[in-house]
Amino acid sequence: MPVYALERIVPVIHPTSYLHPTAVLIGDVIVGPRCYIGPAASLRGDFGRIVIEGDSSVQDSCTLHTSANSDCVVRRGATIGHGAILHGCIVGENALIGMNAVVLDNAEIGDESLVAALSLVKSDMRAPQRSLIAGNPAAVVKTMTEDAIRWRNNGNGEYQRLVDRSRTSLVACEPLPEPEPDRPRIGSNARPVRLNVAART
Repeated sequence: MPVYALERIVPVIHPTSYLHPTAVLIGDVIVGPRCYIGPAASLRGDFGRIVIEGDSSVQDSCTLHTSANSDCVVRRGATIGHGAILHGCIVGENALIGMNAVVLDNAEIGDESLVAALSLVKSDMRAPQRSLIAGNPAAVVKTMTEDAIRWRNNGNGEYQRLVDRSRTSLVACEPLPEPEPDRPRIGSNARPVRLNVAART
């Protein structure tokens, strides 16, 4: 796993967390308990400190970085969606940063807030708790409803379970040339897709 010390500062990963083998951690990075760090995530603590508090997920291809004057902090239970970029900002507890969103230096996203996919949160923005934040540049659109908070928390629970699933059963392997008969399904609520192997040539 690509974990690198810088100037004798070694990244910290709690033993109950899962770090995908293609994720990269450099320097002053601290990952708390029961966190998920996905494939190709890059956490570069080479100018400041990156802290990922417990029960958080940093998904595929996310980039977390800092400046010399602003650490990057992801509070407990937050979700950083696929391809998001965090730069020297604070993400509140149980907040969700949508796919490919960007949050810039010294911005603070309140607890249980949601930053919509593809949004750009400018430097120094302050969003109160339970905000729906969207746009380029992003602005607070409205306050999140209780139903939206429950939906968000259910999704976070799936990633918390994925930590255990990945730690216990994710292994490198060679692909099969064809799907096997009666192929089992990954445990999820995804809509089944029928495989028609006989129709292939």
